Amino acid sequence: MLDIVRLRVLASVSRHGSVTAAARELHYSQPSVSHHLAKLEAETGAKLIQRVGRGIRLTEAGRLLAERATEIIGRLDSASAELSAHVGLRAGRVRLAAFPSALGTFVPEAAAVLAEGHPGLELRLTETEPPDALRMLKAGYVDVAVIFRYDDTAPEADGIRLLHLLDDPSHLVTSGPVGDLTSHRDSQWIGGCDRCRSHLLELCARAGFEPEIAFTTDDIVAVQALVAAGIGVSVLPGLALHAHRHPKINATELPGSTRHVYAATYGEPPDPPATTALLAALTSVTSP
Repeated sequence: MLDIVRLRVLASVSRHGSVTAAARELHYSQPSVSHHLAKLEAETGAKLIQRVGRGIRLTEAGRLLAERATEIIGRLDSASAELSAHVGLRAGRVRLAAFPSALGTFVPEAAAVLAEGHPGLELRLTETEPPDALRMLKAGYVDVAVIFRYDDTAPEADGIRLLHLLDDPSHLVTSGPVGDLTSHRDSQWIGGCDRCRSHLLELCARAGFEPEIAFTTDDIVAVQALVAAGIGVSVLPGLALHAHRHPKINATELPGSTRHVYAATYGEPPDPPATTALLAALTSVTSP
């Protein structure tokens, strides 16, 4: 493999037409430049430099290699600049998946913090529920997944690292007097996403009944519209009520029912700089 330092020397000699000028540009001594040229000739097995009087000129082989060396050096310098910009967060991209009520509340605030601190960093957002978000994370389609877990949620897969962001209490949502869970044992219920529905079943089981889930939707606007119309009752997290609150519903916090919101990453630390910056932004807008 050809030595990149010697290729730089050859390119400089080609550009300036003399060893003296190349030495001045590269901050080398003239003997050092001549030494690198001789080594490059030995590496290639080709005569690259021809002496003419007190000067030199490149042979046909030397001109060919100098042209290619200039192209290679240009690409390496560009790659180095791009990498430095990426590491320094002056450029690059970071991808985030988050569930709907997070996207409707604190995620936009985190995006604004990230944009202010790192204006060259591009943020890509995807709305999806935790199971799909975690699959995307493990497959490498996103860098961070904002998810939620209940105390009765099964453990996440190996390699998933969780950064706690906030706790989000659940609320019983009705169109009339709220009461408690047992006062709605005979009501029709509106279930949400898989994790929310599983938690609803667990809550009602602890209260001594099995709910009749007549409707299923993870659209918080639709859930509240159905409740407001008197079609059924539901359990919604505080973030969902903060993102959207129908004027004709009543809500009360349920004791002992809280979901925990995390920023999930995958793989061994440390995280890439862009991921670390996004985690810092998420933490900054969710810390008490």
